[in-house]
Amino acid sequence: MGVEPFTLCILSIVFLSLLGLPIGHAMIASSILYLMVSGLDMGTAAEQLLNGMFSSYILLAVPLFILAAELMNSGNMTLRLLSFCNAIVGRFPGGLALVNVVQSIVFAGMSGSALADAAGTGKMMQRMMTENNKYPASFAAALSAASAVIGPIIPPSIPMVVYSLVSDTSIGYLFLGGVIPGLVMGLFLAIYIVLSARRRNFPLEDPVPLKELPRVTWQALPALLMPVVLLGGIYGGATTPTEAAAVAALYALVISVLLYRSVSFRAFYDSVLSSARTTASIGMLIAGALVFNYVVTIEDLPSALSLWLAGFDLPPLGFLLMVSAVLLVVGCLLEGTTILLVIIPVFIPAAQSLGVDLVHFGVVCVINIMIGLITPPYGLLLFVMTTIAKRPLKEIVIEVFPFLVALLMALLLFILVPETVLWLPEKFGYKG
Repeated sequence: MGVEPFTLCILSIVFLSLLGLPIGHAMIASSILYLMVSGLDMGTAAEQLLNGMFSSYILLAVPLFILAAELMNSGNMTLRLLSFCNAIVGRFPGGLALVNVVQSIVFAGMSGSALADAAGTGKMMQRMMTENNKYPASFAAALSAASAVIGPIIPPSIPMVVYSLVSDTSIGYLFLGGVIPGLVMGLFLAIYIVLSARRRNFPLEDPVPLKELPRVTWQALPALLMPVVLLGGIYGGATTPTEAAAVAALYALVISVLLYRSVSFRAFYDSVLSSARTTASIGMLIAGALVFNYVVTIEDLPSALSLWLAGFDLPPLGFLLMVSAVLLVVGCLLEGTTILLVIIPVFIPAAQSLGVDLVHFGVVCVINIMIGLITPPYGLLLFVMTTIAKRPLKEIVIEVFPFLVALLMALLLFILVPETVLWLPEKFGYKG
């Protein structure tokens, strides 16, 4: 008995991935294999790739947001923002740990990427928190990983750009839908930090004198205005999200070069080069997913899944809880963009048939996927912080568990109370 073409395609993706081939390449090769075995035109793979990559204007936002983050990290914007965060919350119990959370919220409005936050400010926070043995290295690393999860929830958000691509949902309303959840997630992490600081006797930081606060704020103001420029352009109708991403990159360059005078030509070149590499990696993943999604469409998997879910007679709440459980499990094993491009499109028709709001659904899915970045065994942020902190993965996993619980509690709140996501978009005219 021969193997079904789709089964052969899935086995091929797994096999090639285990051999070390990037998942994007594996999906393209396996999809071409499916077309060949099925007797279909293999040139369709190239057609799907070209149509998807070159007809999507919104995809241009991804490299521009990445470049903006790189320019910020190469300049003094990061250090000035950290000084501002320390002046605001450093005086409270667990002060430096709270600074870690606040800086993630601030940087969330600039980079759009959890990995960019962890690799950039996470490295600096690790050094600051472990200096003179103030905090255990594994605790600092776990916190940096957990707080970086907030980055892609508060706009701008590269995962939400990708979700907008596959769901045809307004990126502007998705961005608005992530604001309150991102702040609430930061609040949940801060509550645990304060409780933990008292129990573990974490040191208090020397408070920044109030008379110094205006000076620190003034120095950080150009960087703090970046989210205002970005979101003001989008919601004021002056720019599209893609144009706003270009403005963000230009703003970061102008502030770093002309105002702070902290980016040399070499640093600028390195930022562009790093952005290009990251963009190429994400682009290949998107290309592979576009071809593989065509295979999924031929197999009519979305309709099959909708019929299967209909057999359970799930209410919208039950559906969201089930999808969240699936994404949390899958998020332990797969990279987030892969999930958004391959798995989420299968759930979207079922969500629509059940009357689940696609903005609410998108924000919940992105939060699930981001939490997967700190969920063992494959949480990518855990590996990033293991490298930065030079501590065993086991130690960081133990410390990250309470943060994981706090974020899951926040996620449950967003599922049970859709208004936490939809209130702000509705204030800006969203009708559902």
